[in-house]
Amino acid sequence: MKNIILASQSPRRKELLELLDLNFIVEVREVDEVFPKSLDVTKVAEYLAKLKASAFTDIHADQIVITADTVVILDKQILGKPKDKTEAAKMLQSLSNRSHRVITGVCMKSKDKIISFSNTTKVFFKELTSSEIEYYIENYKPFDKAGSYGIQEWIGAIGITKIEGSYFNVVGLPIQELNEQLLTGNF
Repeated sequence: MKNIILASQSPRRKELLELLDLNFIVEVREVDEVFPKSLDVTKVAEYLAKLKASAFTDIHADQIVITADTVVILDKQILGKPKDKTEAAKMLQSLSNRSHRVITGVCMKSKDKIISFSNTTKVFFKELTSSEIEYYIENYKPFDKAGSYGIQEWIGAIGITKIEGSYFNVVGLPIQELNEQLLTGNF
């Protein structure tokens, strides 16, 4: 097995990759996460994962870089990370009593090969009350989370009624699919 570099500052992605019992290091390189406005919203996460991998131009033969990006899509619109409490509340209200899609794009890059893929999960929320939304924002401060929520947190436990697809994908890394790619990716 090659040396794995997880190029993500997300503590959740680090925890998920640890579930695979792999040895890896975390190394992040700054990129301007901008995508073409004409790009289909379902392709944005994979595009950004590839963009993050492009910052690694000096990969050694014994290394694999893993990058990822997660987007929350409601009505063909991407819900990013909220700027403040007001925006977080608006996002959670828009997700209330509805379903939405979470797409995580992953890119695996070695010295001479790049593999990328994306995984989609459909998430269903119950009708959230304003007091539930306020409590969650005040106590969990979801300002670093796409769509203003973390499925693994309180709001997921009390508000999500069903998911179709990978739970881990919603957390931020589809580890089952990633593991399959590592095993069969011929790196």
